[in-house]
Amino acid sequence: MEATSSRAESTLQKSSLDVHPESNRGQHKSTSDAVMVSVDMESSQDGDSNEDTTPGLDDFSGLSSYEKKRLKNISENANFFASLQLSESAARLREMIKKRQPSESKRKKPKKRENDGTGCRRSMRLLKVDPSEVSLPATPPQPAFVTDENPLLPPGPLEMTPENRDDNDELFKGFLQTWEEMSKAGSKNTKELPSLKSYKANVSRMVISEETVCKVTKGSVLSLALHPSETRTLVAAGAKYGQIGLWDVTHQPKEEGIYVFHPHSQPVSCVYFSPANPAHILSLSYDGTLRCGDFSRAVFEEVYRNESSTFSSFDFLAEDASTLVVGHWDGSMSLVDRRTPGTSYEKLSKFPLEKIRTVHVHPVHRQYFVTAGLRDIHIYDARSLTPRGSQPLIALTEHTKSVASAYFSPITGNRLVTTCADSNLRIFDSSCIASQLPLLTTIRHNTNTGRWLTRFRAVWDPKQEDCIIVGSMAHPRRVEIFHETGKWLHSFLSGEYLASVCSINAMHPVRYILAGGNSSGKIHVFMN
Repeated sequence: MEATSSRAESTLQKSSLDVHPESNRGQHKSTSDAVMVSVDMESSQDGDSNEDTTPGLDDFSGLSSYEKKRLKNISENANFFASLQLSESAARLREMIKKRQPSESKRKKPKKRENDGTGCRRSMRLLKVDPSEVSLPATPPQPAFVTDENPLLPPGPLEMTPENRDDNDELFKGFLQTWEEMSKAGSKNTKELPSLKSYKANVSRMVISEETVCKVTKGSVLSLALHPSETRTLVAAGAKYGQIGLWDVTHQPKEEGIYVFHPHSQPVSCVYFSPANPAHILSLSYDGTLRCGDFSRAVFEEVYRNESSTFSSFDFLAEDASTLVVGHWDGSMSLVDRRTPGTSYEKLSKFPLEKIRTVHVHPVHRQYFVTAGLRDIHIYDARSLTPRGSQPLIALTEHTKSVASAYFSPITGNRLVTTCADSNLRIFDSSCIASQLPLLTTIRHNTNTGRWLTRFRAVWDPKQEDCIIVGSMAHPRRVEIFHETGKWLHSFLSGEYLASVCSINAMHPVRYILAGGNSSGKIHVFMN
């Protein structure tokens, strides 16, 4: 039976190929298997419903009705696909694709120029060859210039010439005459401690106005000092770029009372008026120089110079300002005697501190001075300093972060206030310089000024030694006063005229005048 059906299929395929001998030869070969499969599926579904015989199949009378139906479907499908003429369409499509493909064009290689003997033209300058019959002059070696952003000023005295004024200005001459008169008059500081109630009433009457706010220096204010005169209000400010600004607050208009000098090349971190001569102002800078401005002679004298070191702070060891103690940023300490010729130190000692930020001398026992280092507060005796190194008499280790400042109380020195980055102001009992100073009070105060503001330094009021003054980060902006017991006493604030943080503050030694400097060079003055 299987042999008979296979013969029938071969006969049908032969007959269909005879109908289209050329065109369908390739197609039947590829589609015969698919047709046979489809016919099998259709026949299996239809069953024996149609038993019509196909012409040309009579020779296979021995086939069953299913086989006949299957062969009939194969023949019909083959004829249908042949009528579609798919092979001709595919052949035409292939010819169209071949015609559209661009022919591969080979790029012609440029012909090489024949060498005519001249060769390639090259720059004689680049080859460093002299032109024919002409010799080039020898190029002198260029010196390597190293630009210094803050070059040191020349040693020796500097003329006191204001940057913002003409040195022949009549106002400046009158300003110098005013300083000379004030140095003759002096100041009377009785050092009598008023009652706390009276002090609080006086500071509550201190106000600020538009006339007492002015931009004095170019950069941040790093140090402040108030002249002890009782007749005029004079403020000195040390700035970031080596400037010293002097402002006569009583002069109107206020812009004409400002004089800016440039005796240093780097930040001026410490400024004091001389306790022996109020016409002298001493300034210390990071550039390793300490100068004395003499307004009677209109000159900045050089007191101490050390180009291999940077200075951080200084104070007067003697009441007549003849000897000074100078702190270095690398932890060293210098003793300077102004009575000896030259601008060198008398003694240089290395301390066990990584840094020294501030130096302050005890107001009564002037052989003692305190230094604020990286995290330690040390008290030394100036009489026992040695060049090889000195050990402190007392070391305060209560601080957990870096210390910004440490100052004795101004009259008796019985208290010591420190400002630390852990947002605490600490007050120690320094009435007896013993092996340890007891901690009396810790005042919680935000001292995190950030990167762009000058760090806070809490200072004592020179006429009320149990009260400290410090800047504040609170809003509205203010300057605060605390008692040594930790009690808050007063806040200097003004929403209209005090809109910035005053990091550096100073009180007048006799009068009720407060000056505060911010990080843009502006001075704010509160007056009674």
